[in-house]
Amino acid sequence: MTGPGRHATHEVLNQVPPLAGYDVAEDAALLSALAREGGAWAEPELHTLGWRAGDADTQEHAWLANVNKPLLRTHDSRGFRVDEVEFHPSWHWLMRTAVSHGLHAAPWADARPGAHVVRAAKFMVWTQAEAGHGCPISMTYSCVPALRHAPDLTARYEPLLTASSYDPGLREPEGKAGLLAGMAMTEKQGGSDVRANTTTAVPASDGSYLLTGHKWFCSAPMCDMFLVLAQAPQGLTCFLLPRVLPDGSRNAMYIQRLKDKLGNTSNASSEVEYDQAVAWPVGELGRGVRTIISMVSATRLDCVLGSAAAIRQATVIAANYARRRQSFGAALTDHPAMTAVIADLTLESEAATTLAIRLAGAADRAARGDAAEAALLRIALPAAKYWICKRTPMITGEALECLGGNGYIEDYSAMPRLLRDAPLNSIWEGSGNVTALDVLRALTRTPDSADALLAEIDLASGDPQAAAAGANLRRDLKDLSANDSTAQRHARRLAGQIALALQASLLARHAPGPVWRAFSSTRLGCDGNGAPSAVGGPVTPFGSLPDGLDLTPILARSAVTSR
Repeated sequence: MTGPGRHATHEVLNQVPPLAGYDVAEDAALLSALAREGGAWAEPELHTLGWRAGDADTQEHAWLANVNKPLLRTHDSRGFRVDEVEFHPSWHWLMRTAVSHGLHAAPWADARPGAHVVRAAKFMVWTQAEAGHGCPISMTYSCVPALRHAPDLTARYEPLLTASSYDPGLREPEGKAGLLAGMAMTEKQGGSDVRANTTTAVPASDGSYLLTGHKWFCSAPMCDMFLVLAQAPQGLTCFLLPRVLPDGSRNAMYIQRLKDKLGNTSNASSEVEYDQAVAWPVGELGRGVRTIISMVSATRLDCVLGSAAAIRQATVIAANYARRRQSFGAALTDHPAMTAVIADLTLESEAATTLAIRLAGAADRAARGDAAEAALLRIALPAAKYWICKRTPMITGEALECLGGNGYIEDYSAMPRLLRDAPLNSIWEGSGNVTALDVLRALTRTPDSADALLAEIDLASGDPQAAAAGANLRRDLKDLSANDSTAQRHARRLAGQIALALQASLLARHAPGPVWRAFSSTRLGCDGNGAPSAVGGPVTPFGSLPDGLDLTPILARSAVTSR
């Protein structure tokens, strides 16, 4: 800065401009997976959404939605309970965009094969604009299959849940242009042990139930309706609880406070109480967990998609910075140590994206009655949810470090927000132990799941490294069934092994040769020619790539072009 009588002391040099004005859908792994899984028909719309996600104005909306946190207004100026959550206009802008592109529930009303795959790809692209508002979007998507256990309620509300109109505000549901749905399962005394829930449901004379109790976590409490677990006389049951009753009066659902969270700050998470709130049963009385499990499965898929999106976004930001920042007379990315780090992050992104969209394809076909794909999804989804979501904070932290001190600065890039948000998907819908143990549950309760898993992995049996990964998994599954007394202790290792074997099979079949060779040499323990490597294994520090790999085409996979 200069001034009268002063020397020039501040000149801005070698600062990388913000990454903006680019197509987030410019992602070779995503686009090829979209085509393989039956969604190529929507690629033009995906690019339209991608350009919007990478736009500078969208990034400003994301910033504003996070620095202006939701506010709880419990009472109006005269002392009447209103229990409303107020959001910044940028939140509503983000939500309107997501709903208008069908990210919430459109596939349930779309008969075209691949509709759920298209929605998954859009979700991955738009999540890179801002992740927090994805919570009500995801829960609305996930609510529909569970709600279908109640045909009368489905007939009334599904057309509004799948509508492409964003209509915020508390009004009688059937008088709105579109609805959003949430979920309330967790209570303070039980956490994941929902059978310990104490919220009660007492039958009323008109077929409804009156719910009384407290929920420790109710995400997105501004939604129009919620799936809630409560103890009916027959046992734990799933209910549909609206915020506003058909007569226009407010239901007895009271928001006690909004959670003060590490991240995900644009989204409101809350504690709520019910004082004889009106709700209707969904599914069989006393079988609430069985009813709501389809919602849990769909939200778990979104956890995988959201984490894969975060990995991709962090990698792209780091790669862009490394290309444009100069250090010791060269671009950062031209220094061998940084070249290896960016390439390694790119491998993680490729593997996560490829597996995530494969699972979306399985979900699409399972929704259309494919039993084999449903069996694969049953075991592969919790394994992928465990592995990909668990690795996201580590990967995001490494990507942030590529920016040096700039990566730690709130207004320099989205990196600090990405790092704060990164652990959430690993916690949401079952943290590490829960999802790893669910893999064991799939093996014992869904016998076809292991066969479907191995059949998928065996599709790459022509590749020695992928075949070896499949053989190791087959042996360990056999040993597990023979000695299940130690199964729980090894559940995490098994979940990670399944996810890696699936990624190996998919990349061996579909990824460019340099990507696959680098992945196998670092994740499966063999070098670029398939020989055993001293550097292999997933615990190796990022950037510890063996010699002899062609990294240039790998780096190109994380390059984007800005306007």
